Amino acid sequence: MKTILKLIFVSLVLLVFAACKNETTTENGTSGERSSANDVQSKNQGQAFIEDDGSQPNVLQIALGSPDHTTLVAAVQAAGLENALVNAGPLMVFAPTNAAFEALPAGTVEDLLKPENKEKLAYILKNHVTPGNYSKDFLKKFKKVGQASGEDAVVEVNGDDVYVGGAKILASVPAGNGIVHVVDHIIFPAN
Repeated sequence: MKTILKLIFVSLVLLVFAACKNETTTENGTSGERSSANDVQSKNQGQAFIEDDGSQPNVLQIALGSPDHTTLVAAVQAAGLENALVNAGPLMVFAPTNAAFEALPAGTVEDLLKPENKEKLAYILKNHVTPGNYSKDFLKKFKKVGQASGEDAVVEVNGDDVYVGGAKILASVPAGNGIVHVVDHIIFPAN
């Protein structure tokens, strides 16, 4: 009986190893890695692409899950900033809605998403990120906040409304690595 159990165990181990093997054999008998899996892996590297269902979503995951921020997500991806938005933080992200991008002059978003404008796009997006984790009410105490772009954005208060760099905070969503403040305008750098 023990011999049969050992044989079954060895067979199962071999089956598992065979199923996990990530090589294919070409026509000439050489082995090589699967190209499609390798291509995806080389594109999606870094901590932004680690899946974790147990933690509170980070600022990037919140944007990815929001139907109102698809343009912002496309811009973050075009600028290659995914990994920056999953850092431990804390980060305060002022996330413009799709409507904020649509309010720009025709062709602006399309132009910024071009590969040759990657640096310019990244600079604009970094103007929407600030170190810290401050609620809308706490931001009322500030006169300005320093952005990841190196510039400062003016904080203005009008009644219960808070504006950062001219963009009104519409809502706030706590994140695992900070907070996402949904805003109604793009915060352009002064330069």
